[in-house]
Amino acid sequence: MAGFNRILLLGNLTRDPQLSYTPSQTPVVDFGVATSRRWTGQDGSQREETCFVDCRAFGRTAENINKFFNKGRPIFIEGRLTYDAWTAQDGTKRSKHRITVDTFHFVSGGAGGGGPDQGDQGGPDAGPPGRGPSGVSDDEIPF
Repeated sequence: MAGFNRILLLGNLTRDPQLSYTPSQTPVVDFGVATSRRWTGQDGSQREETCFVDCRAFGRTAENINKFFNKGRPIFIEGRLTYDAWTAQDGTKRSKHRITVDTFHFVSGGAGGGGPDQGDQGGPDAGPPGRGPSGVSDDEIPF
């Protein structure tokens, strides 16, 4: 069976990145990203839908996201969708999808400041610098 699992996401961080380490001392960062979609309904009213996505990165990518990003800052990420399942303390089965980030790109604009405006920080196989989308206005970003 053929499969393709690739995610491209442009949005703003919903919380500051949380850096931790695995028992083997590999850096791991968890953060959230929000994206918005705006449209006009059949009745002519403006509508907006926001999607909140949990993300996780490892290694040098994790360290760089933790160093250069904070809540409200825009980010363009490339990664894959992963499925986590666990049993909660009350015995119920829980699950969720998360994006495992392979690379990221800086995006101009938005809150937060710090770090360069454009560039590639995803590692040696991340592709050419500045490959992220351009021409995104602040009106298209949810925060």
